Amino acid sequence: MSKKRKWDDDYVRYWFTCTTEVDGTQRPQCVLCNSVFSNADLRPSKLSDHFNRQHGGVAGHDLNSLKHMPTPSDQSETLKTFGVASHEDALLQASYQFAYLCAKEKNPHTIAEKLVKPCALEIAQIVLGPDAQKKLQQVPLSDDVIHSRIDEMSQDILQQVLEDIKASPLKVGIQLAETTDMDDCSQLMAFVRYIKEREIIEEFLFCEPLQLTMNGIDVFNLFRDFFLKHKIALDVCGSVCTDGASSMLGENSEFVACVKKEVPHIMITHCLLNPHALVIKTLPTKLRDALFTVVRVINFIKGQAPNHRLFQAFFEEIGIEYSVLLFHTEMRWLSRGQILAHVFEMYEEINQFLHHQSSNLVDVFENKEFKIHLAYLADLFKHLNELSASMQRTGMNTVSAREKVSAFVRKFPFWQKRIEKRNFTNFPFLEEIIVSDNEGIFIAAEITLHLQQLSNFFHGYFSVGDLDEASKWILDPFLFNLDFVNDGYLMKNDLAELRASGQILMEFETMKLEDFWCAQFTVFPNLAKTALEILTPFATTYLCELGFSSLLHFKTKSRSCFNLSDDIRVAISKKVPRFSDIIEQKLHLQQKSL
Repeated sequence: MSKKRKWDDDYVRYWFTCTTEVDGTQRPQCVLCNSVFSNADLRPSKLSDHFNRQHGGVAGHDLNSLKHMPTPSDQSETLKTFGVASHEDALLQASYQFAYLCAKEKNPHTIAEKLVKPCALEIAQIVLGPDAQKKLQQVPLSDDVIHSRIDEMSQDILQQVLEDIKASPLKVGIQLAETTDMDDCSQLMAFVRYIKEREIIEEFLFCEPLQLTMNGIDVFNLFRDFFLKHKIALDVCGSVCTDGASSMLGENSEFVACVKKEVPHIMITHCLLNPHALVIKTLPTKLRDALFTVVRVINFIKGQAPNHRLFQAFFEEIGIEYSVLLFHTEMRWLSRGQILAHVFEMYEEINQFLHHQSSNLVDVFENKEFKIHLAYLADLFKHLNELSASMQRTGMNTVSAREKVSAFVRKFPFWQKRIEKRNFTNFPFLEEIIVSDNEGIFIAAEITLHLQQLSNFFHGYFSVGDLDEASKWILDPFLFNLDFVNDGYLMKNDLAELRASGQILMEFETMKLEDFWCAQFTVFPNLAKTALEILTPFATTYLCELGFSSLLHFKTKSRSCFNLSDDIRVAISKKVPRFSDIIEQKLHLQQKSL
C-alpha cells in the first residue's frame, strides 16, 4: 500500500488548497480551476507544474492572502439565491453524474480519463469551440476521482436503505446466497425486502467476500457484523431465504442454528427457484447414468479446443442450427434442461461426430435405451425449466411460489395415469421415438416409479401445500368464507367491516395483493400486519442470481484485485444517490479545509 502524503500550508503559494476525504485522505485542489488531484500529486513539483502550465502565474502567495479570497461555497450560495448553479457546483454535478453512469454501466473507472473525456474535449473543440473545451477540461474525471465519487454515492444509497429498514413497520425479509468469483474468492450477497409507505420494497443490501473459510459460522459472522456495524439489531430480520450447500446455508446448517439462536422467532426458507438441482437425487441408476453420459459428451466436445472447432465446422458443413453447446454447470440448472433438449434434437449429428472422432462414448450414445432415457430427461427438465421461469421475477412471495410448485406436483398423478396407458402426450420428445409396445412398457414402468418418488420428494423438501383454511382470507378477503374463522378470532370483526366497504373492494381489484395490504395499514393495521408477515418473506434467491450476473462484469482478469462492494451497490440498487446533499457536503468539507 502506497504511503499517503500530507498537506503543507506552504503549498498555497501555487494556488492550491486541501480537501479531505471521509477516510482522512488529503487531496490538493486548484483554487483557480477547481481541479482535484490525487494524494500522490500532493508535492511541490506536481502543483507547480500545474500552476505554470495551466495558469501561467507567478507563485508566492501565502495562506493569509488565500483566506481573503471568496470561498467556492460563498460564491455558490450567492448564485443559488438567484437560481443559478455556481461553476463549481456544475463541475461537481457533472463529475458525480458521470461516475454514476459509469457504475450503472459496469465500466472500469479509467474509461473517463482514457476515453470519454478526450473524446468529449475533441467534440467540444470541433463543435462548440475552444471556450467550451476549456470548461469541459475542468471537470474532474480521473480514475481516483471516479472511484471516490462511487464510494460516496454508495454510502449515500446504503444510508437510505438503512433508514428505510429502521422505519419499516414490520420485520424485514433477507435473501442470502453465496458464489465464487473468477479469483476463487467466495462472495456473500444479500438483498432486503421491507415496507415503505404503501408498497413493499426490494433493495440490495451488501456483497462482501468471505476471507478465509466458507463455513456456516463464517457466513453468520459476516451477516451479523454488517448489522452491528450499522447499529441495527439483528432481530429486525423476520425471515431469511437461502440457497446453497447444506453445510453452509442449508436449513440444517450451522448458519441457520446461529441465526435462530440470536433471533428465535426468525423464519428460514430455502429457495424454491431451482428444483432441478434436487431432482437428480431421485433419479434411478439408469436415468442418472444417461444424464452423466450427456455431460461427458458435452465435455468431450467443449472441453478440448480442437474438438470444439471441428464440431462447429462439421455443423456448418451440414447446415444445422445448433453449433455451440452449453457447458453443464452444477448449480445453474436452467442450462441443464436446454442442454438435454439440444443434445436430443442434434442426436444423429452428434453421433456422427463421435464416430468421426473415434470416441469411446459412441457405444453408449447410440444405444436405443440411452436415447429413450435422454428423451424422458429432456422432457422432464423442460417442465422444470418452465416452473422455474414462472418464479423468476421480483416480488415473488412464498404463497405464490408454493402455489406454483403445488400445481406442478398435482400434475404428476395425471401424467402417471396417461403413461400407464402408453399415452406420452406430456412428454413430446419421448412420444416421438417410442415405436413399439415393448419400448413403451419398459419406460412406462420406470417413469411411473420415478414420478411417484419425485412427488414424495417435492412434498417433503418444499413442504408443498396451501395456507390453512383459516388464513386464506389473506388471498381474497371478500370471497373468503368467514365461517372458517373461529368466533374467538379477534380480527373477525375487522374482516367483516373490510368486506362491507365498496371502495376497499375497488382497491383490491386494481392493486397487487402486497400493495393492497400495505394500503390497509392505516385502516386495518392488525389485518395488514398479519397478511404482510406472510407475504414479506422471500421465496427465491432470484435477486442474488441477478446480482451474481452483474458480478461477472465487475470481476474480470484486468480488475481481479478490485473491491467491488461499492460499485455493485450503485450499479444494481434502485435507489438514486442524493446528489445535492453529497455535493453540499463536499463543498462544506472544502470550505473547512481552507
